[in-house]
Amino acid sequence: MIKNLKKKLSTSALAVTLGLSTLAADVSAAEHNWRFSNLYGRGTAFGEVYESLAKNIETGSEGRIKVQVLYSGEGVGTSGLLGAVKSGLVTMGAPFQSMHAGELPAGVVEIGLPGGTDDPAELNALFHEKGWDKVLTKAYGSQGLVWLEPYIQPPVYILTKKEIKSVEDFKGLKIRAPGAYGKFLRNLGASPVSLSWSEIYTSLATGVIDGSIGSNMIDHRDGNHVEVAKYMYKLPLAGAQVLPIVVNRNAWKKLPEDLQAVVRKATEQHAADQLRLSKKWESEAVAEMEAKGLKWSPEPSDADRKAWAEAGAGLWDEYAESDKYSKELIDILRANSK
Repeated sequence: MIKNLKKKLSTSALAVTLGLSTLAADVSAAEHNWRFSNLYGRGTAFGEVYESLAKNIETGSEGRIKVQVLYSGEGVGTSGLLGAVKSGLVTMGAPFQSMHAGELPAGVVEIGLPGGTDDPAELNALFHEKGWDKVLTKAYGSQGLVWLEPYIQPPVYILTKKEIKSVEDFKGLKIRAPGAYGKFLRNLGASPVSLSWSEIYTSLATGVIDGSIGSNMIDHRDGNHVEVAKYMYKLPLAGAQVLPIVVNRNAWKKLPEDLQAVVRKATEQHAADQLRLSKKWESEAVAEMEAKGLKWSPEPSDADRKAWAEAGAGLWDEYAESDKYSKELIDILRANSK
């Protein structure tokens, strides 16, 4: 009972904090005051892209929508982000679907299962021509959310404290890898751990984990992870990631059609910015980390590549069984696989 009371008090305090901060940040006469929560800390490359999304919504709406950006650790934790948007505690969110596998299994398929394509044209076709957009609109809608334009981020790589010379070296390692990434690594004998991005550096430094995925190379760079883990395995877990912007449905319904169009257009521009900038930032991030001592694993053997492929082979079937929306997504994926 005491634990539940503390939880309620904590939630209430959080709501008051967010409410007061919004009032302090916005004394203008905006018609709609939104809070937008994302996964990154202030001053990070991707954090600034989310800031641009917020500004584009404000500019496009001519100030009728005011958007307060909340960064990692500012009121809403990574694992609570989806729930915060559902409840209306925040209005808009950029979740990392792998942190919400139990709440929304289809999101794990959406982000990209290991072995998926890294071709932006193929991904855009899957989402906008093959029917994934319709399925995901229903999946998020069933949770009281509006699914908006998804954006593509670069491949997912694993950084470790000790060198991985073959896939056998993954056995017994504790690696931060939520969702399908964790299941993939478990198939290689590792022990996956679910942590937010902001917890990675300290967890590596203190030995809580032996390695971590980043959402991409830029994450590893911005988190200074190479200071505490210097080895990068050459094979990516996923060729690309696709992540959504979601909005609380009640807040969305309060917008007139012209403002809904403004928000949709801003998320489309955000997706274009993410793809353009992440390609540039990825190469810069790798060069910067190599200058700080990043070392790549040896070229994987044919046996390693085979084991890598087999580790992800059963995930399609597993996720197809998780819920009806995941099955619909994977049925489309299979029908369009080469």
